[in-house]
Amino acid sequence: MFFKDKKILIIGGTGTIGQSLLNHILLDQPQVVRIFSRDEYKQYQLQNNLGNRKDLRFLIGDVRDYDRVFSAMQDIDYVFHVAAMKHVPACEYNPYEAVQTNINGTYNVIKAAIAQGVSKVVFTSSDKAISPTNTYGATKLTAERLISAGQYSKGREKTTFASVRFGNVMGSRGSVIPLFIKQIQDNKRITVTDLKMTRFMMTLRQATTLTIKALQQSKGGEVFVLKMPVIRLDDLVAVVIEEACKKYKLIGDEITIEEIGLRQGEKMYEELMTYDESMLAWELSDMYIIPGVHGRQETYSNATKPKYGTYSSESQSPISIEMLRELILGEHLI
Repeated sequence: MFFKDKKILIIGGTGTIGQSLLNHILLDQPQVVRIFSRDEYKQYQLQNNLGNRKDLRFLIGDVRDYDRVFSAMQDIDYVFHVAAMKHVPACEYNPYEAVQTNINGTYNVIKAAIAQGVSKVVFTSSDKAISPTNTYGATKLTAERLISAGQYSKGREKTTFASVRFGNVMGSRGSVIPLFIKQIQDNKRITVTDLKMTRFMMTLRQATTLTIKALQQSKGGEVFVLKMPVIRLDDLVAVVIEEACKKYKLIGDEITIEEIGLRQGEKMYEELMTYDESMLAWELSDMYIIPGVHGRQETYSNATKPKYGTYSSESQSPISIEMLRELILGEHLI
């Protein structure tokens, strides 16, 4: 049990991934898990769901506030930094707010972790950080670079920093599946950007277990790129319509699909690793590991060198529509 008797801080712990990490970590009997977020109502809901536990602490605070982040990290062993401003249009319309949360907030995490002698920090990044075309992706890329640089600017301090890069998580806050279902129920109509679009998509369980695995394996400065299934948007729409109609006793032929075009800064496909990164990377069965660019080249157990190339949703074969259906139903998303 990796987290037994350890002290863990989850920044952004009331979000979808934060709560999933919490539930997984609690199985290992940690000494304490601190949930850090700025939304007191979500903390209240989470506390009610879990009941009064001696191994949980709920801290109200904003990642933009260094002093609060610093105090939250006192005596902490491991930090998961999963807080972010991530809604793409909101970041486009409020770019400096995205900078303050995603860049300045990450820098606060780095400084506080070094000052408090934290053992390991893992930052969750995004496929939108690769060749970014929007503010959100650009801030995530900068945060990634800050995390990697933190490994080599810490002097003799012991803290290890790493990033995890993945795409869309099924059922997470902002996921399109709940939105599609609501549109079907309310208006018998789905609005999509472009049916030919492809995306990386994984289950919440996969994202959680691989993020923890990255924490366990990190040696410092790496970016862990989680391998993810690729889905086509038209397949996703077809499955959601069919399964939602079954559940809510609707007629599929009455559901209309409206293509509205790409939003500002949006891509037809997403990337998880560039060609240049693939030349440095190591490959495991479930992830790629891009070593820190400033330090020595580490080796990893059972890792091999991958075939050079861009790892994108355009270059990968999408999963079948039946596999997609199994994933969605298996996660009880409809």
